Amino acid sequence: MKPNRKSPTMSDVARKAGVSAMTVSRALKADSVISPETRSAILEAAEELGYIFHAAASNLRSQRTDFVAVTIPSINNANFADTVAGLSEILSGRNMQTLLGYTNYDVDVEEQLIEQLLRRNPQAIVVTGGHHTARARRLLENARIPVVETWDVPDQPIDHYIGFSNADAVRAMVDHFVAVGYRRIAFIGGDAGRDTRGSDRRRGFLTAMRSHGHDDPCLIAAGAPPISMREGADAMARLLHDHPDTDAVICVSDLSAFGALTECHRRGIVVPDQIAIGGFGNYEIAGMCVPTLTTIDAHAREIGLRTGSLILDLLDGATGTMAIDVKPGLIIRRSSLRETSPRDSQ
Repeated sequence: MKPNRKSPTMSDVARKAGVSAMTVSRALKADSVISPETRSAILEAAEELGYIFHAAASNLRSQRTDFVAVTIPSINNANFADTVAGLSEILSGRNMQTLLGYTNYDVDVEEQLIEQLLRRNPQAIVVTGGHHTARARRLLENARIPVVETWDVPDQPIDHYIGFSNADAVRAMVDHFVAVGYRRIAFIGGDAGRDTRGSDRRRGFLTAMRSHGHDDPCLIAAGAPPISMREGADAMARLLHDHPDTDAVICVSDLSAFGALTECHRRGIVVPDQIAIGGFGNYEIAGMCVPTLTTIDAHAREIGLRTGSLILDLLDGATGTMAIDVKPGLIIRRSSLRETSPRDSQ
């Protein structure tokens, strides 16, 4: 067994560089009093010793932690990954980092994470969605730091939000399907209450179908979020068995839509000639599969970029509550266009 080794200290760096510990502290904080030669010697000594500057004590004095807390429902969802990437890109310009909390679409877990993250004194906190427990909402309201809700348009925003109406986005897709000529349209997913954005998409589907005179549209459950390709395929199999006259289906996500598409391939059902398919999210797979998938682009990266810019503005002293609506885009591809229809458009 290797003997226990102590991490190098600031005093170790000072001895190696031949200066005082106070001089090392100033050099690591880029104190202008320190000469470039002395700072270079100190940084070289720190590098050789493997010393890492711990900012905890400095943070206690300055009340700055240089990180933004973020809660996301899923760590393997490309949309949320793009949002975090955009946010991190903006924050990195100020040498700020993100600290992620993973909720797994559970508002009770989100509540626990919010409490734990706030204990670490973040500069701001970003939460996904506008639905929270009563206690989580109180914690956020009393945090006294910028709070940004994303991926939603909350009925009662806590502070700031950057998002869109998931219901309205799906209504646009229903309108497209109806305009192309589909009438017996079904919806897969959005049945589990944990995924409020999925539920909103399902609600938007129902509202749009009824506006087109369809009072009893077909809904197919797909299980708890996040909905996988396998669950999308299973839901499609049930749809084809129970409602064989369906001529189009809208899925809660691109992953479930791809699963539905593969189930059609297995059964020899031609998409879109026999049944059309639409998804949500504009994942990379939606533009690569055959046929390519009609989908909704939620502009995930833009949400992150705009959230990061808003946070920096607020930390710089900007005042007022910001409500920023990001308009999703309907991307029409081959999966909803028969041969007699126009080719892919956006």
